[in-house]
Amino acid sequence: MERIKTMPVETKIPRLLPNAAMPRYAHVQGSGTPHPIRDAEGHSFGRRGTRNMKPLVADKWAENRNYLIGVDYFNLGYYWECHDLWERLWRVSGQDSTVGRFLKGLVKLSAAGVKVRESSIHGVRRHAASAGEVFADVAAEAGTDFYCGLEFTQLQFAADRAAQLVYREDHPVGKPVRVFPFVLRPTPMPFQ
Repeated sequence: MERIKTMPVETKIPRLLPNAAMPRYAHVQGSGTPHPIRDAEGHSFGRRGTRNMKPLVADKWAENRNYLIGVDYFNLGYYWECHDLWERLWRVSGQDSTVGRFLKGLVKLSAAGVKVRESSIHGVRRHAASAGEVFADVAAEAGTDFYCGLEFTQLQFAADRAAQLVYREDHPVGKPVRVFPFVLRPTPMPFQ
């Protein structure tokens, strides 16, 4: 297995929503950070909900702020926050729809990042492999190479790669850390 180094959040990653504020810490269950939603000290306490969340529409993905901020969260190493956001978006977008299944793949890929931070290699492999399977199924169903700005071949490769790597276990508590050697880059990049 290949050993990789994690990349700090300061690495220049193209942001989709550069003016959107990032959470003040990256939550990792059991690390001592306050639960973002349930703890009054949490970075998202009192702000969670799907009431005002708009469903993701495949051909209008660049207009969905929640989808775009989820990509930024993922690319910058806020895996728990990404997972939480995309799971809520999955619920309002129709879990059994094509776009819902696509979001399920992203939820599983972000869950793999959560499991890296929790040092659960079994969880990483399980979630990443499942994400790859979901992306393959959705690609066949959608009959296209790109969906919501992302290329299925790259998503499947990324999921397979995530399932095979060996990861560091000594991540700084509360700091967002990119643990995967890839980023999600929608095509075309919105707002550029």
